[in-house]
Amino acid sequence: MATVTYDKATRTYDGGARPAVDSLDLQVGDGEFLVLVGPSGCGKSTSLRMLAGLEPVNDGHIRIGDRDVTDVDPSSRDIAMVFQTYALYPHMTVAANMGFALKIAGVNKEEIRARVEEAAKILDLTDYLDRKPKALSGGQRQRVAMGRAIVRNPQVFCMDEPLSNLDAKLRVATRTQIASLQRRLGVTTLYVTHDQVEAMTMGDRVAVLKDGVLQQVDSPREMYDRPANVFVAGFIGSPAMNLFQVKRDADGRAHLGSFLLPAPRGAGEDLTLGVRPEDLSLAAKDEGIPATVELLEELGSDAYLHATVRGGDQILVARVDPKSPPAKGTDVWLAPANDNLHWFDTATGVRLAA
Repeated sequence: MATVTYDKATRTYDGGARPAVDSLDLQVGDGEFLVLVGPSGCGKSTSLRMLAGLEPVNDGHIRIGDRDVTDVDPSSRDIAMVFQTYALYPHMTVAANMGFALKIAGVNKEEIRARVEEAAKILDLTDYLDRKPKALSGGQRQRVAMGRAIVRNPQVFCMDEPLSNLDAKLRVATRTQIASLQRRLGVTTLYVTHDQVEAMTMGDRVAVLKDGVLQQVDSPREMYDRPANVFVAGFIGSPAMNLFQVKRDADGRAHLGSFLLPAPRGAGEDLTLGVRPEDLSLAAKDEGIPATVELLEELGSDAYLHATVRGGDQILVARVDPKSPPAKGTDVWLAPANDNLHWFDTATGVRLAA
């Protein structure tokens, strides 16, 4: 196994106005499962491809363990890639697909068979080794692609949105299998996804990218509780954190509609207040943020109301009791949990000490 280090690694495409990946500084621990997440075009897949050698590094370095692989051929990096598309050979059996890379590398047939059978047992594919890919479900095909990576015994797994072609229910089941499998194998893994729920449930740590720049890397819990800036605050969490533009008055209070909150000491006049939906609760009249319910989402175990703050045009989302939610058009007052407020400087977007 090995660590992975990005040392100010930069990738700029020809004709690009800015780098696709800009001076990425990131270290992945030995055996760690690190998830790269961010919106489309943020540079997450490019970062992964740079590690795999499929994209050149224009500046900086990438190391696997103590070895600088910045200019090393992809075939010599001891990395196994799992792509968004399964990329299975349709004319080959599952066993042949899984062992193909070993065959090309000149590994003898007995060892190939032993490795394939071992991987198939781990992935619950033993009964499918003689089938062709067309006879498998989407989830089974993705497990075959995983098996093809496992049999190589690589130092690093690189996974580029491997679940994006699966339906919602299968995604949930398969992501659990992948996370469990990685922990059993102990292989250092970089996993790319645009799905922040996937990132939060799978990774030992999560790295958030925006416009090629690393915004924050932390444990899922720490990132949820203490987002480093407004972008991370709005991106991590489902439903997303409520973000309000507020003014701090001379008395140190922030105005949200007609509701007043104590603002952080030493903060400027223009602030961004973040409140997660679960940190808003229904309160008595005039004892919270006044709002009017516009929409109610009933999800069975949860209910979320979308409401317009009275005295302004901002929309907020709050989690409420699904057994007795307020009706659409109702005037409500929502009290934020003062110990779970998130404050940011509006100009810089950076988190402020409460």
